[in-house]
Amino acid sequence: MTTTLYRAGWIVAFQEGEHRVLRDGCVVVEDDRVTHVGPTYDGPVDRYVDTPDRIITPGFINTHAHLDESPIDKSVQEDVGNRQFWLTGLIEILPTEMAGLDEEGARACLDYSMIELARTGTTTVLQMGGIEEYAAYAIEASGLRGYVAPMYRSGRWFTPDGRRVDYAWDADDGRPGFEAATAYVERLRGRGDGRVQGFLAPAQVDTCSEALLRDSRAAADDLGVPISLHASQGVWEFQEMTRRHGRTPVEWLSDIGFLGPRTVLGHAIFISGNSWVNFAGDDLGLLAASGTSVSYNAWCFIRRGLVMESFPEYVEAGVNMCLGTDTAPQSMIESLRWTAIAGKVAARRTDVSTARQVFDAATVNAADMLGRPDLGRIAPGAKADLLFWRADGFTMTPMRDPIRNLVYYAQASDLSDVLVDGRTVVEDGQVLGADVETATRRVQEAGKRIWSRWPDGDWAGRTLDEVSPQTYAAYED
Repeated sequence: MTTTLYRAGWIVAFQEGEHRVLRDGCVVVEDDRVTHVGPTYDGPVDRYVDTPDRIITPGFINTHAHLDESPIDKSVQEDVGNRQFWLTGLIEILPTEMAGLDEEGARACLDYSMIELARTGTTTVLQMGGIEEYAAYAIEASGLRGYVAPMYRSGRWFTPDGRRVDYAWDADDGRPGFEAATAYVERLRGRGDGRVQGFLAPAQVDTCSEALLRDSRAAADDLGVPISLHASQGVWEFQEMTRRHGRTPVEWLSDIGFLGPRTVLGHAIFISGNSWVNFAGDDLGLLAASGTSVSYNAWCFIRRGLVMESFPEYVEAGVNMCLGTDTAPQSMIESLRWTAIAGKVAARRTDVSTARQVFDAATVNAADMLGRPDLGRIAPGAKADLLFWRADGFTMTPMRDPIRNLVYYAQASDLSDVLVDGRTVVEDGQVLGADVETATRRVQEAGKRIWSRWPDGDWAGRTLDEVSPQTYAAYED
């Protein structure tokens, strides 16, 4: 074993069930584990690293990501939204993007995403999407920790005319995808020294049959893995589920036994009591009582004028709140900040949606959902997934409360080093082994191919400039 002692000016250590700030202390790491946290250490060490101007925190756990597609959302999804679909981009824009995304483009997105995650503090990510074999390879090669799930469903949504949402159902009820997903979980066991694992991800509450969701829940329990589902992510979805069942999406999931401590719902914004749906009920009570977690991806919605109503109410109700990125940028730094600000705006209060609450959501809460007491905290026995922040940088000065500074002011440039399993992934701001120039070029090329193919996937054959016009007209000679 190699024993390293890291001394720092600030350490966000875990003590008596909560994060606490240790001033001028040390963290001792033996190979992939933390073995000691405290003011001093008298045992033998192989290496001593003194960083009095650093803040050491646990790595962030990103509980909702689509790494094989998210980078191409840039300059397409913003400033546009069909009022017919309550401003979402899921009905018209996302399916057309996916229709134009080829496998080379998806691989380019994954390679780019791994760099983006590492340089913004994600040490563990839950990836849902396609090309799952390459996703597992990319995560393993990056040195990060990841849970990977190929998504599957019983059908899909689409619009035939830009005025309504229809559903096309598969005769096989999505069973081949479900069976492949469960086999994939088994196949990933032990991958990358245990850093890469599988989980289950039926796609959306409105595109999966009751039978598929019941069987997915049972399979996740048998396999001992988490299960994720997009639910209550749009007004159209909420209305569709109440039309089918007379129940909110959360109520229906409760009725069929899908909710539970290893379940994480992506988004869960449009629930009973939300002003957009004006539907009575106690969805928050059902989520809290069942131990179900919610992954909030604030930026994805706030850019469309939509906010959770409200993050502090979910916390007060006892819901285990986690954070994710979902779309571009895939930065947990941004997710922390936007969650805190959006929660204050929705509640019209400054003393809620606090730095503590959002930092917990990005660390210990997510670890609890995964059933991983060895993640999301700095304590003896925990994995050595550590972030080293510059406390003396321009944006982090003056330093009084490191958590407030991180949540409200930190930039990616303030993150100097990242360890995962005790191994260095980012050093002095540089992602080790990453070819940033090539990754950037390949994503740009993937975007160009999608933009040129836009009319082929659009229901009306429109160009991208017709759907999402440029901000300014082109300069004319």
